[in-house]
Amino acid sequence: MDRPITQDRPAMGTRRFGRVNWLGLATLARREVMRFMAVWQQTVFAPLVTAALFVMVFAMALGQGRGQIMGLPYLEFLGPGILMMTVIQNAFANTSSSITAAKVQGNIVDTLMPPLSAGELLTGYLCGSVVRAGLVAVVIGTGMVLVTGAPIAHPAWALAFVLLAALLLGGLGILAGIRAQKFDQMAVITNFVITPLSFLSGTFYSVQNLPEPFRTLSHWNPIFYLIDGARFGVTGVSDAPPLRGLVVCALVTAAVLYLGWRWLKSGYRMKP
Repeated sequence: MDRPITQDRPAMGTRRFGRVNWLGLATLARREVMRFMAVWQQTVFAPLVTAALFVMVFAMALGQGRGQIMGLPYLEFLGPGILMMTVIQNAFANTSSSITAAKVQGNIVDTLMPPLSAGELLTGYLCGSVVRAGLVAVVIGTGMVLVTGAPIAHPAWALAFVLLAALLLGGLGILAGIRAQKFDQMAVITNFVITPLSFLSGTFYSVQNLPEPFRTLSHWNPIFYLIDGARFGVTGVSDAPPLRGLVVCALVTAAVLYLGWRWLKSGYRMKP
């Protein structure tokens, strides 16, 4: 007599262990990390070269005096902004390029077919952004300390804002990747939204020097708080209270990730 199949015995090919498909999540996260590590010269080394070029250009332009902003030598003021700007661009590029390339090449179905929930897809994509942003931050941060000779004032604050930047821009990259149907549309988002916001958020200057209404408008930009918070973490100096920046960035990040989860859950512009 055949044994009855009970509900508490998982069938072959069951989709999850407990409430999370840990194997599928780990596989997706590993794929996202290996995808950018396969071209580490472009994704990790190139940002260091770009940051070094920025520093060299400003150092030569300002000469020996180098000036001061907010009581800091300009290169010490500039370093955290360059670091965070690079983290922002790389975190956004990792998720946006992954999703857009999969849609353009027609293999997005390979990501959608496995038994992964929307939360697991979101987490897997974000893992790639966090690891890539973390590597870039470590490389540029090490170079920054060696060049300026100044230690990091508040490492915990710096780490918190780098992590928030990776999550926020990784989430925005997911939204942009879902919306874009081809690389041209993604280039528009990168060139006319992400790059201007990162450059015009206090990276190269203090927003206190801006005339109104631009000074007030800058405080409505969450990327300003990311850069300003990183500057506080590295130098101990900031334009805005760091706790306010942490709260604003956390709330915006939560909203972006929630929207990304909803879009992935509904299959919006993802399902073939």
